[in-house]
Amino acid sequence: MNISQLLERNARKYPQHEALIGMGQRLTFRELDKAANNLAHSLVQGGIGKGDKIVLFMPNVPEFVATYFAAQRINAVIVPISAKLGAKEIGYILDHSDAKAIFAHELLFDAVKELNTEGLFAVKTGEATHGWKAFDKLVSAKAAENLSSDARDDEPSTILYTSGTTGKPKGVLFSHRNVLTVAQMICVEMEIKPESRLLHMMPLSHSAPLHLFLLAGMIVGAKHVLVPTFTPDLLLDAVEGERTTHFFGAPVAYLLTAKHPEIDKRDLSSMKWWIYGSAPLSAGEVNFVQEKFRTDNLVCVYGLTEAGPSGTLMMGAEHAEKAGSIGKRAALHTEVRIVDADGQDVPPGEVGEILLRGDGNMLGYYKNEEATQETFIGDWLKTGDLAKFDKDGFIWVVDRKKDLIISGGVNIYPKEIEEALIAHPDIHETAVIGVPHAEWGETVKAYFAASRELSAEEIKAFARKELASYKVPKIIEQVEALPRNASGKILKQPLREGSV
Repeated sequence: MNISQLLERNARKYPQHEALIGMGQRLTFRELDKAANNLAHSLVQGGIGKGDKIVLFMPNVPEFVATYFAAQRINAVIVPISAKLGAKEIGYILDHSDAKAIFAHELLFDAVKELNTEGLFAVKTGEATHGWKAFDKLVSAKAAENLSSDARDDEPSTILYTSGTTGKPKGVLFSHRNVLTVAQMICVEMEIKPESRLLHMMPLSHSAPLHLFLLAGMIVGAKHVLVPTFTPDLLLDAVEGERTTHFFGAPVAYLLTAKHPEIDKRDLSSMKWWIYGSAPLSAGEVNFVQEKFRTDNLVCVYGLTEAGPSGTLMMGAEHAEKAGSIGKRAALHTEVRIVDADGQDVPPGEVGEILLRGDGNMLGYYKNEEATQETFIGDWLKTGDLAKFDKDGFIWVVDRKKDLIISGGVNIYPKEIEEALIAHPDIHETAVIGVPHAEWGETVKAYFAASRELSAEEIKAFARKELASYKVPKIIEQVEALPRNASGKILKQPLREGSV
C-alpha cells in the first residue's frame, strides 16, 4: 500500500461521495481523483518524476490536496511548507530539498513572486505570470490514461521541515509506511469512519493535520472540510454549517473559541471528537473548554513531527483527574519509555527523557546523517522532552530538554514557573528562559503578556506564593504578545535572541 492508492481506491469505491469542501468548491472523490491524475500527467510532461521534490506552498485549500496526491501518484516527494514563511526561508528550503517544482497559491504569492524560478517547474493558482504556469490549465488538461503509483511502502513520500527554532530548519523524511502507520492509528483511536466529517483549520503543512487527519480521512473515505486559516468565528461557522464530527487544534484555538461571546448559542451537537495537541491544557483550562464546548470528549494527543507524529494519548474521561498529563499509554503502533542519561528506564517520580518507537518514526533528517544518528538510540527516537511517570502510570512533561535552566548547579524547569505565572488573573501568556549569569551560570528570566501593566515586584510577589525562591524569575519583561509558530507553539529562540 502507498499513499496514492488511498485516493485511487476511494474514487472507485465512493465516486459520488463528497471528498473536499473549501473555498466555495465541493469535490467528489471521483472529481478529486481526476484533478490529481490530470495534474500528475502535467508534472510528468514537465519532466518531474520519481524521487523529485515538489514544494507545496498553499493554505488549506482543495488545490493543496490535489497537488499532494498528484505528487504521490508519480512517486515524487512532496514538501509542504508553512504558509507563514517568507521569501528567504522558502529559498532555503527550495535549495536544501533539491526541489524540482514549486506550487504556490495566489493568496500567498507575494512571498514567492521575486524568487528565481529558473530551472523550476513553477505553478500558481489564478492567472499565469512570468515564470509561473497556471494551476487551472494543468489540472484541466485531458489525461489519456489513469496513472497509478507503484511505490513500495518503504520508499520516500514526504519531507516536512521543522520550524527551525534552534537554527536552520531540518527536513524530516518519511516513507509511505511511516505516514500510513500514524494515519491508521488515528482512524482506530479517534473512530474515523466513512461518515465522518473532518474539519481542517490547522495548517496542512504540519505533520498532525496532514498525516493524522487528512490521511486518516482518506484511508476510510471521510469528508474533509478545509478552512484556510483559524478564527473562532470560522470554527463555529464551519461546525454548524457542515455538521463536522472531528476537529484537531492547538490549545490556543480552543481557549480563544471558548471565549467567543456567542458560543453558548451555537449548535455544536454534531461534534464527536475535540482533539488538541502541541501542548497540554491545565485542569482549569480543561474545565473551561469542556463547559463552553459542551463536551466530555476532549482528547490530548502527544507526539512530535519526527515520530510521524505519534506518541501518547490522554482520553476524555482521564481529564477529570489527570488534566495536564499526556496520558498513560502509547498510541496504536507506538511504544513509549522514559530514560535517564544512561538510557535506563526511570522509576515513577524521577525525571527522564521520553523515547518513542514505532513504524511512524521518520527515515531520518534529509541530508543530515549526523543529526539523524544523534536523534536515535537504536530504533528508539529521542523526543527532547523531559517527563516523569506518576504513581498511576500517567506521564507528565516537565519541560523541553533544551529549555532546562541550570543555575548554580541546580536544575530549574521553565514549564513549572510558566504554570505558576499563568495562574495570575491578568496574565494570559508567559514564557521563561535561562539567560547567562556571571556567578550562577544562568538565571531565570520571564516574559509575559497581560491585560494590564504589571510591575516586576508584583510578579515576583505572586510567584513566591507558589515557587521556591531560587525558581522565582530574577528578570521580568512585559510584552504585547509572545512569538508563536503556525501551530500555536510559543517560540523561545526569538526571546533568547532578544528579537521580540
